Amino acid sequence: MRLNDISDNPGAVKKRLRVGRGPGSGKGKTGGRGVKGQKSRSGVSIKAFEGGQMPLYQRLPKRGFNSRQSKKLLDQVNIGSIQRLIDTEKISEKNLIDISVLRSVGLINKNAISVKLLAKGELASKIKIEVTSASEKAKQAVEKVGGELNLVSS
Repeated sequence: MRLNDISDNPGAVKKRLRVGRGPGSGKGKTGGRGVKGQKSRSGVSIKAFEGGQMPLYQRLPKRGFNSRQSKKLLDQVNIGSIQRLIDTEKISEKNLIDISVLRSVGLINKNAISVKLLAKGELASKIKIEVTSASEKAKQAVEKVGGELNLVSS
């Protein structure tokens, strides 16, 4: 026996299947991969799949666009901040103080639709104010100095 006489036993080595070589081969056309789609292509994996772990894009917080139309923006105003503006003569206590006046002096957000009056601070001036809603203490504080409080719907 010599080295050139050595060979494998019959049936021990199977010939490699060459896929995609015509319909007669039994593995032609789609080559056993089914039809269409990412999984039928070579060299690709399903992106963002992390072996069952929660994917990175789902672990991170959401940011970005939120529609303003769905939000009715409510803003609050304290009587102390109104008094401070009267003291600095940015608002006249003789005129009616409404949402447009509060917006023009920068006391409320420019997109605010409704305004609530709160009782934080002291009120010394007799004012006429028109807001969407007010707390009970704020109502009492305005009436205590002889002012007028009108509630309007937005």
